[in-house]
Amino acid sequence: MKIKLAKNEIIHLIGIGGIGMSSLALIMMKQGFNVQGSDINFNQNIERLKKNKIKCFLDQKKQNIQNATIVIISSAIKKNNPELIEAKKKNIPIYKRGKMLGHVLSLMKNIVVTGSHGKTTTTSIISTIFDKSSIDPTIVNGGVINSIKTSAKLGGSSWSIVEADESDGSFLDIKPTYSIVTNIDREHMDFYKSIKNLKKYFKKFIDKTPPFGKTFICIDDKINYEILKNFNNLNCYTYGLNKKSNYLIKNIIEYRDKTKFDLLINDFKKKNFSIKNITTPLLGLHNVRNCTAAFAIAYEIGISISIIKSALKNFQGVHRRFIKVFSYKNIHFYDDYAHHPTEIKALLDGIKNVYKDYEKICIFEPHRVSRLKDLKKEFSKSFREADTVILCPVYRAGEKNIKNFNIKKFAYEISKNSNVKLFLVDSKMQLFKYLRNIMYGKKIIVGMGAGNISNWLWEIPTQIK
Repeated sequence: MKIKLAKNEIIHLIGIGGIGMSSLALIMMKQGFNVQGSDINFNQNIERLKKNKIKCFLDQKKQNIQNATIVIISSAIKKNNPELIEAKKKNIPIYKRGKMLGHVLSLMKNIVVTGSHGKTTTTSIISTIFDKSSIDPTIVNGGVINSIKTSAKLGGSSWSIVEADESDGSFLDIKPTYSIVTNIDREHMDFYKSIKNLKKYFKKFIDKTPPFGKTFICIDDKINYEILKNFNNLNCYTYGLNKKSNYLIKNIIEYRDKTKFDLLINDFKKKNFSIKNITTPLLGLHNVRNCTAAFAIAYEIGISISIIKSALKNFQGVHRRFIKVFSYKNIHFYDDYAHHPTEIKALLDGIKNVYKDYEKICIFEPHRVSRLKDLKKEFSKSFREADTVILCPVYRAGEKNIKNFNIKKFAYEISKNSNVKLFLVDSKMQLFKYLRNIMYGKKIIVGMGAGNISNWLWEIPTQIK
């Protein structure tokens, strides 16, 4: 339903090309708001917005907001942004993305997915289950869901399924009915400053779940487990391989094109009972956990087991989550968003068991110098299941004047602590040249990172010929 008088407002999103901001822009546009925005680079998100007739400025200057009545900013926007400075001068109301998303979704029943890793995939799986059940939810995701070819859509029901960004604490602005906490990792320490403070935010989030809802928490995760141990909240269900889980994962069998597993369920309403032969095309234990979280929440809401199993079996994946780019003889190229040590390790663990006789090559584009410095020991050990790492230049994501970081020393530590061959490339063309020289044998080549690496990968088929 479109909102009356919405056209009286002109809502300008600074950083509209980000996946979270572009999703919010699409939802608000579908609700009838007059939406526009700006970014400094053209990308696939901007292309999607333009197809939906949303005005996008490919620069950031104060003239862009001359008619704006509301400004929304992402957590990536710096204080010296010219549009933000002008908005403050003109006393235009300024909202963070999370706060505005909370307002937009406040009248719906929500499933809110948060955590350090696995949010986008879990949100996408739940969305697929709901679509299969004909509930038609509103979706706000952190990645493009392949089955609907977008990251956001306005549904026809009273349900919304939301990926909540924990990077700046704004996930507390969304009021959940049901929620999932996938895991909690040492990430975004520029905001949280300490693990203790990070835990405090997640405790507040879990406490926001109302009595008629539920929070689902993976207790395989160390910090999740620690929070629950000292937490007197009976409104939580747990899932994982831990034997205390309400949704206990059992009997995992891995194939090259799918994973099978069983669930033993104890939800306090019935005696323990098993669901056999749940199948997903996703690989890796981390994705079995993501599927279990989606299964648990859909089952508790009342969606039938047969519909849930069918949706999981036919899930078409998420853009940039181990997506095949192309194959050349026995060499297979994949694209993945992994840019944190935990994500890299989980991805390589998922590959190792089903591609045992293949050489495993990672093309890694590091993301943010601050992250590399904070987690340098963890990064150096995260490639142990790879054979070779091709290290690309750091994607700085707007960071400037980061001192005391040496890419050669970083490369050496990876080579030593992960026991891999390592090649340092300084440009896209140098990467293509290297790849042209190794196009033989049986190889799995995975591009990893949150910057330019995806665009580079999709150029490879034309460059290696």
